[in-house]
Amino acid sequence: MTDTTLTPQRRLWARLDKAWLALMMILVALAVLDWPQLWPTMTFAAKALLHTAPFITFAVLAVAWLRATGAETLLARAFQGRQTRMIVMAALLGGLAPFCSCEVIPFIAAMLALGAPLGAVMAFWLASPLMDPAMFLITSGTLGWDFAIAKTISAIGIGLFGGLATMTLARTALFTDPLRPQAQPGCGPQSGCCGATDPFSGKPVWRFWVEQDRLATFRETALGNTAFLLKWLALAYMVEALMLEYVPAEMVASVLGGTGIWPVILGALVGAPAYLNGYAAVPMVDALLTQGMSNGAAMSFVIAGGVSCIPAAIAVWALVKPRVFAAYLGFATVGAVLAGLAWQALA
Repeated sequence: MTDTTLTPQRRLWARLDKAWLALMMILVALAVLDWPQLWPTMTFAAKALLHTAPFITFAVLAVAWLRATGAETLLARAFQGRQTRMIVMAALLGGLAPFCSCEVIPFIAAMLALGAPLGAVMAFWLASPLMDPAMFLITSGTLGWDFAIAKTISAIGIGLFGGLATMTLARTALFTDPLRPQAQPGCGPQSGCCGATDPFSGKPVWRFWVEQDRLATFRETALGNTAFLLKWLALAYMVEALMLEYVPAEMVASVLGGTGIWPVILGALVGAPAYLNGYAAVPMVDALLTQGMSNGAAMSFVIAGGVSCIPAAIAVWALVKPRVFAAYLGFATVGAVLAGLAWQALA
């Protein structure tokens, strides 16, 4: 007989929002273990949220406008012509377009259906999770415009590197017959996305407010992304406050500080398991920099972590075979180290 006594508990656990749950657990732990630090931690997070509020507001409204008008359909025109042109456009759009990780699945599926080569797909896949308008604004508000611009350039550069490498090796055994035989489903309700639809269908409607469905899309997208950003940034700023209080600066500086290549490589290796998501990583990196992390290690951390974080990795794993997925991770790691070394030299 099958034991079903745990089913309700499992369903309850599945419905719980893990970000809010983690935030509450941090507050409870502080109240029990270090009561005097509770209020400073809360005020630190609140002030940080207020500081980034203008960036969050603008980003949320911009993304909601793009979704409501259907402007994403214009991206289909970029994936036409010669393969090198497609790779360049895919890297540029991947580093600038407002796609969440789960939306990459239907977008890439549509690209493949249109006959886009794997090189262009790889370029978009590598660049897409690293930067979007909301992430750019939040990064610039916390880490500075120079870091945000450098990360954007790195995202596009890694997309170009992976795309051109894939095109060069397209006839090798590594990339022969790269796709899984069946399509995989999209994202779930906990992903933070506001619907993942075919981005190539239909035409943009710039006066979206005249159509109730599009107005509802604008409202739902704005509210959904606001809730998503607030919960993750609140958790991230709370973690930043804890790191500044409890993590010895000497330890961070000894491991991730300095100017050599090793801190950059270590930043890339640590980035994958330590990464929450692109938004939550920004305050974490800010705290690590304050504690002595080198500039190059910070850049390699956000690049490697962004590409290899679970949502982005699942999007790739869902559609390609393991050997292509390994190549994706390899391009990301090499690109992260190169980006870190370049930023180390410039900064």
